[in-house]
Amino acid sequence: MLRDITIGQYYPTGSIIHKLDPRVKLAGTFLFIISIFTFENFLGYVVSLIYLGTVIFISGVPLKYILKGVKPIIFLIVFTAAIHLFFTSGDDVLWKFYALKITFTGLKKAAFMVIRLLFLITGSSIMTYTTTPNRLTEGIEKSFGPLKKLHIPVHEFALMMSLALRFIPILMEEADKIIKAQSSRGADFEEGNIFKKISVVVSILIPLLVSAMERARDLALAMDARCYHGGEGRTKMKPLRYTEKDYISYCIIFVYMVSSVAIGRFI
Repeated sequence: MLRDITIGQYYPTGSIIHKLDPRVKLAGTFLFIISIFTFENFLGYVVSLIYLGTVIFISGVPLKYILKGVKPIIFLIVFTAAIHLFFTSGDDVLWKFYALKITFTGLKKAAFMVIRLLFLITGSSIMTYTTTPNRLTEGIEKSFGPLKKLHIPVHEFALMMSLALRFIPILMEEADKIIKAQSSRGADFEEGNIFKKISVVVSILIPLLVSAMERARDLALAMDARCYHGGEGRTKMKPLRYTEKDYISYCIIFVYMVSSVAIGRFI
């Protein structure tokens, strides 16, 4: 299961999506997420599927690799769908068993929620698959730069996001090593009741937490030893600059946003 977690990992293919300015990808991801929560019919999701599928195809990231990242949250998706399916009230009852009932409204909401979560995870993952942590940090800092006038530490926030993404694959690798070490000592991660499995999970989480704290301490000491004091006055070796393809991408995002919302809400 740990090997299925691909969020935060960069997948280089050299595609045009990879070469776009990170600010374009941030804006595109943000607007895509907004759009999928405004639709009131399935036609809007069809438009989003075509748009997302085109982006995935152009990026060159294998669909199998993307779907692999969705696997760890299948339980969350199923649980959310079940809540909407069995506990949404309505007069159009399709099935009923004591307090549990399935209505057409609940069925529609459950389907919408499953699609939204899948699109949300997939769309957000494409941004991290096609953007290095450094470029993503620069994009966040540039995009939210005006907030500095309100004394909001934009650079520190962007750095925190970048470090969090960097630590995900490192911690997954560390957890895999701990699991192998525990298995070699006779720990069983497959069998047993739920209480036994919880105790086994705790035996993984505690050393993983200790390792994460040690890595965070070492990183803080390294930054302090190099006299790191935030982003004020710092320069970039490769500063972000918009190119023609970035402006074209903004136009495509705008056309998608207008067309999808119009189709998803008014048709």
